[in-house]
Amino acid sequence: MKTLLVDLGHARYPINIGSGLLGRPDAFEQLPGEAVLVVSNTTVAPLYLARLRQALDSRRIVECILPDGEQFKTLATASLVFDALVEGRLHRDATIVALGGGVVGDMAGFAAACYQRGIAYAQVPTTLLAQVDSSVGGKTGVNHPGGKNLIGAFHQPVTVVADTDTLATLPDRELSAGLAEVIKYGCIADPLLFAWLETQVPALLRREPEHLATAIARSCEIKAAVVAQDERERDVRAILNFGHTFGHAIEAATGFRRYLHGEAVALGMLIATDLSVRLGFVETSVLQRVRALLLHAGLPVDAPKIGPDTARSLMQMDKKVLAGSVRLVLLESLGAARVTGEYPADALEATLAEYFA
Repeated sequence: MKTLLVDLGHARYPINIGSGLLGRPDAFEQLPGEAVLVVSNTTVAPLYLARLRQALDSRRIVECILPDGEQFKTLATASLVFDALVEGRLHRDATIVALGGGVVGDMAGFAAACYQRGIAYAQVPTTLLAQVDSSVGGKTGVNHPGGKNLIGAFHQPVTVVADTDTLATLPDRELSAGLAEVIKYGCIADPLLFAWLETQVPALLRREPEHLATAIARSCEIKAAVVAQDERERDVRAILNFGHTFGHAIEAATGFRRYLHGEAVALGMLIATDLSVRLGFVETSVLQRVRALLLHAGLPVDAPKIGPDTARSLMQMDKKVLAGSVRLVLLESLGAARVTGEYPADALEATLAEYFA
């Protein structure tokens, strides 16, 4: 078990990464309280809930099993978690344990942030995307028909336990979607990671444990360092949204059903890199490398023809919008990014037309 530490000053918590952690009580040493609500979904619970119960068998366990899918990441579904907390007579000393992918983690964390004005929660991510990204950093929330993650809170977990064995049952498409977030970290913060991915993607797609652990650990290291600088996304943390402004627009325009989150982010990264080229920030060769790596990882590179007007309208609901200006995360070089609302409108329009018209 490899342990990384997220240190925000007011909150410190470990990220435990390794094989076979789900059934190990020592992987959950940071878990407070004698009562826990395990939140999972109809896909993950049959696979891993029994194993998790072994690690938590000294505690009183209540279960809440949610429907599976991004389309269920809503206030209505989150209310099922609140119902389970109340019906289980759980109080402020209880802990929510999120067993599943990013949707489960976001909704369980949101419920923990709200219930009795805040209780503890732990992340037990079972998808690559959740292990490298959404389980770390304390962003929680649900979607609204007008946009993704518009309702939520910052609420840090008390621990993250990433058992790489859970990736063995992950569908190939979900694995590729998770790789999109790993590629993101290479794009914005680590050109050596990007270069490593260019040669090691086949091993990752074969789910070789050492390669997966390396990708997860490096991604978490980068995210933990950024979050430590800017927990509430007032400044530098926004670079973690590279590809997300365009990606969230794609998800919303297609009803959160056509694309997995990582697939939409992959398209968003390609579009953001294209705009970076148009603005003269990076060379065309960077766009070519990003596109080639996305294809190599089994990710889409052809955006849906939702129309530039629709894309622009949905981007206006992005959480990075300030004073009506859509701030975008763009590349300054491969491995470095900037957040800016200052760019020629015609360059953005040309990019939107290129991918969405």
